[in-house]
Amino acid sequence: MAQARGYRVCVVGLGSMGMGAALSCLRAGLAVSGVEPDAERRRRFLDAGGAAAAASSADLDCGFDAAVVLVVNAAQARAALLGPDGLAPRLPRGAAVMLSCTQSAADAQALAAELEALGLLVLDAPVSGGPVKAEAGEMTVMASGPEAAFERLAPVLDATAAKVYRIGADIGLGATVKVIHQLLAGVHIAAGAEAMALAARAGIPLDLMYDVVTHAAGNSWMFENRMKHVVEGDYAPRSAVDIFVKDLGLVTETGRALKFPLPLASAAFAMFLNASNAGFGREDDCAVIKTFAGISLPGTE
Repeated sequence: MAQARGYRVCVVGLGSMGMGAALSCLRAGLAVSGVEPDAERRRRFLDAGGAAAAASSADLDCGFDAAVVLVVNAAQARAALLGPDGLAPRLPRGAAVMLSCTQSAADAQALAAELEALGLLVLDAPVSGGPVKAEAGEMTVMASGPEAAFERLAPVLDATAAKVYRIGADIGLGATVKVIHQLLAGVHIAAGAEAMALAARAGIPLDLMYDVVTHAAGNSWMFENRMKHVVEGDYAPRSAVDIFVKDLGLVTETGRALKFPLPLASAAFAMFLNASNAGFGREDDCAVIKTFAGISLPGTE
């Protein structure tokens, strides 16, 4: 365990993953502040022992050792760090920024270059594991960057991750690995939704179909996690349809940039885009199943 005493970290974005990461850092003994526009999330964080929380970094004392950026996309990360009230220019030289949003390699490289010009260390470090793993301090981190950034962020990585993959020294490698991972995650959700929709059309009880698959060879982590929501008729967003519109969009853009065909990812992207267009964009990503016509689903009748 890296030395946590006196270490100050700011978590930018206290959503499902960011809140979990922040709470894990608190349990590890780090002094943790948060930047989050939602007042209720700020209150929950402060009630858990957070040192400070604000809607904007302009309202914080920014003498942090590190910042962890857990927002939705590259645009939000750039705004939070380099916008009018951005955190980055107010961080001390030598502080480390952990970029943990899902973004393209090109976006990660461009943002890192501007942060490094300010004298900051940067780790391109997307994460996975969902809110449960985040709160347990057991995320998977896919990281690339200089050794100095890994060292500076060691207390954060120790607190938040069960597994840290050191992919290389070049910014953008971590982002690419996460994009490839999201190809699988999105395709698995789409395939699970298609299978459960077919079961519904065939008159197979969805709880029975779910039980069979989760005890057989066709199971996946995404099927087991997301299709449980379908069985329960629960479409409250943990990760929304529009998140996978974004992520699978990045997947298809990566394929185009590399002139590499991605037929399954392209089909899944079209399914999520169709679900968003049908008005389900802000529902849980399992709501991609709602675009299948002629079936009855729990909680939608």
